[in-house]
Amino acid sequence: MSPVEPIRTEVVVLGAGPGGYAAAFYAADRGKKVILVEQDKRLGGVCLNCGCIPSKAYLHATELLREARGSKNRGIVFAEPRVDLAQMRTWKESILEKLGQGIRSLAQKRGVEVMQGRGYFEDSQTLRVETEAGQKFLRYEQAIIAVGSKATIPAAFDLGNPRVMTSTEALELDDLPKQMLVVGGGYIGMELGTVYATLGSRVVLVEALGSILSGIDPDLVRPVAQYAQAAFQEVRLNTKVLKMATSGKQIKVSLEMGGKKKDELYDRVLVSIGRTPNCGNLGLENTKVARDEKGFIKVNEQQQTSDPALYAIGDVTGGALLAHKASKEARVAVEVITGESSAFKNVVIPAVVFTDPEIAWCGLTESEAKAKKISVEVARFPWAASGRALTLDRPDGLTKLVLEPKTERVLGVGIVGHGAGELISEGVLAVEMSATARDIAESVHPHPTLSETLMECAHAFYGTSPHLFMRRRQ
Repeated sequence: MSPVEPIRTEVVVLGAGPGGYAAAFYAADRGKKVILVEQDKRLGGVCLNCGCIPSKAYLHATELLREARGSKNRGIVFAEPRVDLAQMRTWKESILEKLGQGIRSLAQKRGVEVMQGRGYFEDSQTLRVETEAGQKFLRYEQAIIAVGSKATIPAAFDLGNPRVMTSTEALELDDLPKQMLVVGGGYIGMELGTVYATLGSRVVLVEALGSILSGIDPDLVRPVAQYAQAAFQEVRLNTKVLKMATSGKQIKVSLEMGGKKKDELYDRVLVSIGRTPNCGNLGLENTKVARDEKGFIKVNEQQQTSDPALYAIGDVTGGALLAHKASKEARVAVEVITGESSAFKNVVIPAVVFTDPEIAWCGLTESEAKAKKISVEVARFPWAASGRALTLDRPDGLTKLVLEPKTERVLGVGIVGHGAGELISEGVLAVEMSATARDIAESVHPHPTLSETLMECAHAFYGTSPHLFMRRRQ
């Protein structure tokens, strides 16, 4: 221990992302003395600063471009828009600053002390914080680790060249490359590829596997794949990137496709092949915290690590790397710390991919049911039969219900289409409350709306949808 007198508190939260600040605020609401430690000046973590929020801001901005270009089919013709990247960045930054200040204000109102600096565990109950004013030592009863994750970039791609980007750099939108390569067809690659393609970059996307958005229900992926084929210069599946090298003002990329190798030049490359937990240089070796083979912290259903004084939540624990999952885990951890019986078990966590069109799902998917040999029945309602989808000029959607055969209980819901992310919460509620297809069918939905497709899907299951002819169930 250092001769510096330690600051004593009940709970320390390390990391001020959606999980961290939610944990700090909830613990304070329950009467705990809390210190929230964050190394970045602006609170909010990756999600707010270089993830969910800025990417959705850019996706909204570019959606306006796509809408304008498609409006000629509706008899409305706009002049070609002029894009001011500097103003777009300023607008994006104003959103992030407003949200960051909001979090800081809420911390102050709750009596949560925010300490800016890098945290390092000296032992299981001591955190050293490197601040601008020097070292500070925190002694606590419990600490919650919520340090998040960072973009993975293999050594072969890490050239130290700003033209090779992760999502963090891509969201700065410094310039608009004429020719851009996106490595990885997951949700980050698809979302940011959509932004750049809409702004005018010629985007080539390569994916090592046989489909984009691998692991997601193929029914939901299909409309997105069709959009990408039209919007991107090229989508190449079963393609590996072997290495990269700087070539003047471009990046030379060595690819392997169908057993053949070739070199290509790009103005910028976005590497989006996954994320790595921010566990390095935290001093975890000075605690009893155990990590798995990928470096994620091991926790039980109460978010407890193998060290009795330490809890962990969010991306650093692996699984679905989602902000709302981290926020739920935060509540579980705090409830356990304050003596309540709580567990992260059988929690329905929705997922949304903000592509064009959006994909959203929750609960059991049809693909998972097949893989696990779970007997299910599936109902589908195509948005081509939705009046509201047609008025929005977005018939490229689908709503699915995955049902338990005997009880007709809703096990999962999948939606692809315009605004799918805004619709999936009804599906979450249905799965959480063990609703049946009959419950949804008999719940009157307003017409004409996209939410109506959930009711129509349930009616389709019984063969009674007024807007879709299907054989009636006996």
